[in-house]
Amino acid sequence: MNIVLHEPGIALNTGNIGRTCVATGTALHLIRPYGFRINEKEIKRAGMDYWERLRLSEYIDYEDFTTRNPDARIWYATTKAHQVYTDVSYGPDDFIMFGNESRGIPEEILVEHPENCIRIPMLPDERSLNLANSVAIVLYEALRQQSFEGLELKGELHHLSW
Repeated sequence: MNIVLHEPGIALNTGNIGRTCVATGTALHLIRPYGFRINEKEIKRAGMDYWERLRLSEYIDYEDFTTRNPDARIWYATTKAHQVYTDVSYGPDDFIMFGNESRGIPEEILVEHPENCIRIPMLPDERSLNLANSVAIVLYEALRQQSFEGLELKGELHHLSW
């Protein structure tokens, strides 16, 4: 799987998303400009020691992203979508794009791909969820559809027994 952040603005969100990507074997793609410096301590703090193991690709802009990933099937997460994220079938190589925390994905991009726009249901008067939470919600649905391939499914209590 691939998570794409279009012009992320908050270092802590990006760090948390990076940590989720490492824990799930997902690649993270960041499209500039960012609202922070990639080497800021906040991004490292949120990503903790996971950041070093992150499969990270960076892009100058959206055109650079599409040029370097010409055959990518991209799902665009937006509050403007007509279909819910659970209504689509994700493939193991799909890309799921999320927009800037305050602006979302530019509408110029969304109108070109209405059939690939997805949303997370919320109450009608609410604007949006936290970006890191939104990524986790949609990513784990995509992974669930693939039977959590490669992920550890069963844990074990350390000092206690059932």
